[in-house]
Amino acid sequence: MVCFRQSMRSLQDQTTGASKRASPKSIPKCAALITAKWSNIQQSGHYGHLHTWSVVGRHPVLTVLYSRVIPRWSRPLAEQISDPGTISDAEWAIRTDLAACYRLFVKYGWTDLIFTHLSARVPGTSDQYLINPYGLLFEEVTASSLLKVSFAGDVITGDYPYNDAGHAIHSAILQARPDVNAVLHSHTRAGMTVSTMQCGLLPLTQQANEVMANVAYHAYDIAVGAEEECERLGSDIADKHAMIMHNHGLLTCAGTIAEAFYLMYTLENACKVQVDALASGQVLHYTKPSAQAALSAYGKVNPEKQSRSSRKAWPAMLRMLDANDPSYKN
Repeated sequence: MVCFRQSMRSLQDQTTGASKRASPKSIPKCAALITAKWSNIQQSGHYGHLHTWSVVGRHPVLTVLYSRVIPRWSRPLAEQISDPGTISDAEWAIRTDLAACYRLFVKYGWTDLIFTHLSARVPGTSDQYLINPYGLLFEEVTASSLLKVSFAGDVITGDYPYNDAGHAIHSAILQARPDVNAVLHSHTRAGMTVSTMQCGLLPLTQQANEVMANVAYHAYDIAVGAEEECERLGSDIADKHAMIMHNHGLLTCAGTIAEAFYLMYTLENACKVQVDALASGQVLHYTKPSAQAALSAYGKVNPEKQSRSSRKAWPAMLRMLDANDPSYKN
């Protein structure tokens, strides 16, 4: 609020001298100046709405109505942590895609307050990955705020802690699977519901059948940070790219962030439909075996080549984010 008042006072100072002999006819000229300056204020992170112009004495007066005024730099930990100048182009590209993925989790309602986590392997390294600072909302995560962490648990780049459970889960999968460069984990209502079902994922929909053969299961263990738990995670995922963690949630992994996102989207939708279908109490149609086999073959992940679906969908997701809030790239 202080910064906002100072900015508006600066506008007043710049226009007062020009408006000492102002008349209603001078309002458009002053309006043009203040509108230009107001644009700069908005870009610096303030939010508000221009409302009306009027004249008090000989001075044009701008009346501003605003519902929220929050300078971006006052948001906790939402700004730059890493120095972009020290980051390679390859790493920056991965940071940007991973930050975009965090924003997409917000878009599709897959967040759990500040909990859960998404990660990506740092290009050119065998024992480092990127993950969100523990405490940020997913909508606050940017490319430069992501932490760089070693598999040993050391923060290499960044000035904030990570989620211990997140480190255990992501380092376990990335160590066990050299072909995997991205790991996504969610606690959605539908995902957690299906994770409690002994039947597991059912062949009810096209999307379910696309991923069913690629889904692993992991028994719940409260000691998620323990070394043995990490070993079990790596063992249970085997060569699969999706996991239903019993009584916990969902996990997907792939060679690219785009592929891991598409798998999460597909698995999450399959879980949503299953929960709704079982809750309906109706007799259900199950996909016939021949169709299951065809859909499974279609949805099979090729470690050597990104799927057509994710290759087509990911640029569209980025366009959507860019049109609404491109700040994930910061």
